[in-house]
Amino acid sequence: METLADRRRRFREQMNRREAMIVPGAGNALTARVIADRKFEAVYVTGAGIANTHLGTPDIGLVTLTELAVTVSTIAEICQLPLVVDIDTGFGNAINTRRTVRLIERAGGFAMQIEDQVFPKKCGHFSGKAVIPVEEALSKIKAAVDAREDENTMIIARTDARAIDGIEAALDRAEAFIEAGADMTFVEAPRSEAEMEMITKRLSVPQVANMVVGGKTPLTPQARLVELGFSLILYANTPLQAAMRAMTDVLNALKLDGDVSNVIDRLADFDERQRLVDKASYDALEERYRVE
Repeated sequence: METLADRRRRFREQMNRREAMIVPGAGNALTARVIADRKFEAVYVTGAGIANTHLGTPDIGLVTLTELAVTVSTIAEICQLPLVVDIDTGFGNAINTRRTVRLIERAGGFAMQIEDQVFPKKCGHFSGKAVIPVEEALSKIKAAVDAREDENTMIIARTDARAIDGIEAALDRAEAFIEAGADMTFVEAPRSEAEMEMITKRLSVPQVANMVVGGKTPLTPQARLVELGFSLILYANTPLQAAMRAMTDVLNALKLDGDVSNVIDRLADFDERQRLVDKASYDALEERYRVE
């Protein structure tokens, strides 16, 4: 039987092959179920998605470690896919980061992405960001690497320096993060394909690309990202954006028409809804433990 350590090892091997695995984001367990149902290979537990869906707020550093850990644990309970978890800035200094990594690894994380923004952080495609001194970022990365209990749990070090100091400064930071022990790096928000190519050519470890609809990085097909040599391609909030549009359209129709007959084709039917939440397995458990 494949253990959690085996699964983490296999995910690390997949990242090392640099095949541009597309990883959609989930801010809750239902979204993770849909991602798994569509046969994706991993789930990104998105901090922005948690902020938007659980708190109804923008991605400006309001999610707590407790809220993140509960979300990761809830998703891990119903989803066997590898979980790549956004731990924002580590929720404090190096000591806080150490505790964060321990909690999220035990909750079911396969990889954790830590970034070098000043707390409270902002979405990587917002303006007005700032980064901490590189020495402070390195201390957090070292703490994250030391904290993991499974050597195959991956530490992904993200830098937001491109928006502040330019691509060369961001690459310099990423190189320092690799020297500190990061397993992957993530240069957020490159502005062109040429910059994306600079990232994969210069940096020695597997790389993350973040495809944000409406963001600063050009949307690039998976085939091209394979050619460029990326390992992991985030579509962190594409499922959420789709759900927001669908909810708005259907609720507009309900408000205007007084029913949903004109938009019924946009709704999952009752049976589909129960299939996605795996009701049949719970029915089987009820039968198994029925008291006669």
